[in-house]
Parts: sequence; C-alpha cells; structure tokens
Amino acid sequence: MRTWQLQDAKNRLSEVVDRALSEGPQSITRRGKPAVVVVEHGQWSKRERRALSVHDYLARCPKPGLSDAEVDRLFQRDRSPPRKIDLG
Repeated sequence: MRTWQLQDAKNRLSEVVDRALSEGPQSITRRGKPAVVVVEHGQWSKRERRALSVHDYLARCPKPGLSDAEVDRLFQRDRSPPRKIDLG
C-alpha cells in the first residue's frame, strides 16, 4: 500500500484515485500519522457486507410473528451472576 502525505494527495488526487483503482488501497497521512485510506468502491462494498453482525443479519431477515423488540430481546446478554461450582 502506497502512503501519501495529505498535501501531495490533495495536489495529485486523480493519481491517488487511479492508483487505488489499479494497485489497491492508498494510505494518506496527516501530520505524519495515518489518517485515511482510499479504496476502490467495490472493495469497500465487500468490506461493508462482511461487517454485518449476526444480530443485524437476523434482524434484517423476515421474522414471522416476531417484533423487532422480540428479536432484540433474543440477543440480550444474560447479566445474572455466574453459578458457584464446588471444585473440591
């Protein structure tokens, strides 16, 4: 991944975009620290699809007879204290 300083990236934005399309992600730094990455739209779309959690995936599925609140309740973490186990 090529790294660009912000000023260079601003001055050569077309080249940054062209390289993102042909070579892959392009990193841009601001004040010497990584700030953003320019990626091809198709790559970004794939990443966005993969980032969907199980809860979000199931919440988007057709759910006959279940309201959104009931689906949310199914995924709530049990906050009760753990049971005591005698190991002796």
